Amino acid sequence: MSSLASLHCEAKVDKVEASALAGYLAELPGWSVSEGLLVKRFDFKNYYETMAFVNVVAWVAHREDHHPDLEVGYNRCRVSYSTHSIGGLSRNDFICAARIEAALRA
Repeated sequence: MSSLASLHCEAKVDKVEASALAGYLAELPGWSVSEGLLVKRFDFKNYYETMAFVNVVAWVAHREDHHPDLEVGYNRCRVSYSTHSIGGLSRNDFICAARIEAALRA
């Protein structure tokens, strides 16, 4: 489990400093920052696997009280994180991404 995945979201957060961005992304294979969002596209064999993944993401979001935007298709899901209350990326976004990755490996 990555060090980010062992953390929990906090209610009060600041924007991620540019100097910390590379370190956080190093723990999240396949994730990138695009247009101010932390994003990753996940591909699956079928609709059932896609929906199972969506439920994992929903569970992480509920547990951490931090919710991504999801774009869902038959065999894919794009997950986008941003902390709307601060207008950018916070450590919470990276924590939730790491928790999703850990859940997929479990």
